[in-house]
Amino acid sequence: MKLLFITDPLESFKVEKDTTLAMMRVAQSAGHEIWYTQSHDLLWGQGKARARCQPLEIKDHTTWYQLGKVEEHSLDFFSAVLMRQDPPFTVEYLTSTWILSAAVLQGARVFNHPDAVRNHSEKLSITEFPQFIPPTLVTRDIHAIRDFHGLHQDIVIKPLDGMGGMGVFRVGPDGLNLGSIVETLGENGARTLMAQRFLPEIAAGDKRVLLIGGEVMPYALARIPQGSEIRGNLAVGGKGLAMALTAREEEIANYLAPLLAKRGLFLVGLDMIGGYLTEINVTSPTCFVEITQQTNFDVAKKWLALLEKELV
Repeated sequence: MKLLFITDPLESFKVEKDTTLAMMRVAQSAGHEIWYTQSHDLLWGQGKARARCQPLEIKDHTTWYQLGKVEEHSLDFFSAVLMRQDPPFTVEYLTSTWILSAAVLQGARVFNHPDAVRNHSEKLSITEFPQFIPPTLVTRDIHAIRDFHGLHQDIVIKPLDGMGGMGVFRVGPDGLNLGSIVETLGENGARTLMAQRFLPEIAAGDKRVLLIGGEVMPYALARIPQGSEIRGNLAVGGKGLAMALTAREEEIANYLAPLLAKRGLFLVGLDMIGGYLTEINVTSPTCFVEITQQTNFDVAKKWLALLEKELV
């Protein structure tokens, strides 16, 4: 197979734990051709969605990759196109999904399906499943957020386009800085925010549960806050600990896995705290390497096996 990865710059990869690199390594080991491009090299021309791209060889040396010469191909030239660019979901990211949607109409196989990525805000998509989520409010209105705080006393406020724990604030019972936080994050009412009841179970970890090809992976990665931090995200220093899923996590994951797969979301990262669903990550879910290193379950190999099955 020829696999085209759309990623951030290769030099930005955290080689020791990058999920996209783990995918590339396992695919190369299985004999598949690996190709590389970035979203700014996607284009539409000559009647087709296309990409300027390069063949990629993964190495085990200090220089961990080698790129071939730049070629231009229509996206249906590849067996699969894998969109692995990290958020934020900007207008340019949106434009990339439109080009990828055009490619799908012309026969390309894109994972995750670009239409499904557009339709599933990683923060807002949880509202489809109120039976699984903590008390949640989505609004621009500071008065509504004040009322929500008055009801729940201890809340978390976050922007809808954040990633890696960026812009997440906790406001306790004293309400200290509530107005300032909402005004700053919400740009004085110009941006919509999400508020949720604070979940003290975060002390045991913000768990990432992986869904691949409609199947639930058997281990989650609990991202555990360190020190006085309330955020478990690895990007802000959280400690990752792999563990088996709880009964509640399995219940939620088993409900969502076939539903989301049917919509074209081949790889999904559910975030759960204390048995509550808090996010549905569909752009570039991670944690393959951490789970694999701490268990006997090779997530990347499972991902490749399910991808190969999907492409038959």
